[in-house]
Amino acid sequence: ASVVKELVENSLDAGSSQISVEVRGGGVSLIRVTDNGAGIPPGEVGLAFDRYATSKVENLDDLESISSLGFRGEALPSIAAVAQIDMITCAAGDKAGTYLGLRDGAIANRGSQGRSQGTTVTVRNLFRKIPARLKFLKSVATENGHIANVVSQYALAFPEIKFSLFLDERMALRTPGNGRLIDSIVEVYGAEVAENMIELRGEAAAPSPRVAGMVGLPKVSRSGRGYLSFFVNRRWVSSRLLARAVEEAYHGLLMVGKHPVAIINISLPAQEVDVNIHPTKSEVKFGNERAVFSAVHRAVRQTLAEQITVPRIEEVAVAYESPSGPTQAFPLPAQVHPASPAPWAPEVPTSSLPVLRVLGQLDNSYIIAEGPDGLYLIDQHAAHERVQFEKIEQQRSRREIEVQGLLEPMTLEVSPRQEAVLRSHYQDLAEFGFAIEPFGDRT
Repeated sequence: ASVVKELVENSLDAGSSQISVEVRGGGVSLIRVTDNGAGIPPGEVGLAFDRYATSKVENLDDLESISSLGFRGEALPSIAAVAQIDMITCAAGDKAGTYLGLRDGAIANRGSQGRSQGTTVTVRNLFRKIPARLKFLKSVATENGHIANVVSQYALAFPEIKFSLFLDERMALRTPGNGRLIDSIVEVYGAEVAENMIELRGEAAAPSPRVAGMVGLPKVSRSGRGYLSFFVNRRWVSSRLLARAVEEAYHGLLMVGKHPVAIINISLPAQEVDVNIHPTKSEVKFGNERAVFSAVHRAVRQTLAEQITVPRIEEVAVAYESPSGPTQAFPLPAQVHPASPAPWAPEVPTSSLPVLRVLGQLDNSYIIAEGPDGLYLIDQHAAHERVQFEKIEQQRSRREIEVQGLLEPMTLEVSPRQEAVLRSHYQDLAEFGFAIEPFGDRT
């Protein structure tokens, strides 16, 4: 996935409007990235594989305001050192493309080939000569999932660019490239999520930083933070600061342990953000963290306040805290009639409820009951899920899981990342009575 990320970023820096990624064997057998960008002039093709050589930084002043995704000049020579690389590139005005083949980090073949403007980089036999590194790669399905996530994130960051992703000769993702973020969300996350996304209502005249993107309604919340996508000047980053700002904006709207869906891009002058603090450039350092935190929190909270009227959302001021402290632990919901966990299950806190007297029901979702210690408010849906889970857990321990087949098979559309996870757990799902098989692209 790291190789794909570096090559896609090079294509984006080249001004491409179409980027195609082809992967086989989880990226070990083949990675091919094709674009229609500016291309590389014939005299500079070999220089592109010299360590620390880059055309994206021309003088020392450029280091103070880095606007490109790549700038170190390390990616291509590092990839060439651990794999076989073939590159075909054609710059504007050239009559033919330039071919370059590298083996063991050195140029082995060079020539001319016909090609339209753009660049194609093919990486084969990744880590084949470094078995110590090769054995630590995950399964093909897991690596495909990481690669799909990388391409999906940049498809969300650049909706005006047409992305195509092929995993083992099967199309996993194709975005229209029409510049509409909602259309990219449909392709990445599916129509159900896209229908519940709302555009951020940022202040048009607001000073830096500017916040744009889309956030999901509380009803499309997820159990993990994998659906939080943050971009700084359209660079995909991981940030605890931004994650906390968004989750604080949803305070009071989500159940404990649930997380929102959000695609947010923060635009600010390059001098106000340091992108060179992490080896993979996945983290950044803001010059004014408090201003960024407040801008993101305010934009998300105001957007939700305009869209959701019940329950009423009060504008609250959240004090900024540095994210360098320990990560907050989210408590688990109270357990209902817990059973002893099976040996394979993780340990969870157990508790028993006393005898309760039911007083009523709220909004067809919560049971209000009275007990010796006071009032109990029980999420009946979560309680039912727990009861069903423990029932299935006991059946599995006895290898007597009850299965009832559907009269007609049900089709399910999944995102590229979900598809990779699903393929890696076919056997686990079969043990619970689910017969799953592919039925077309991402279905």
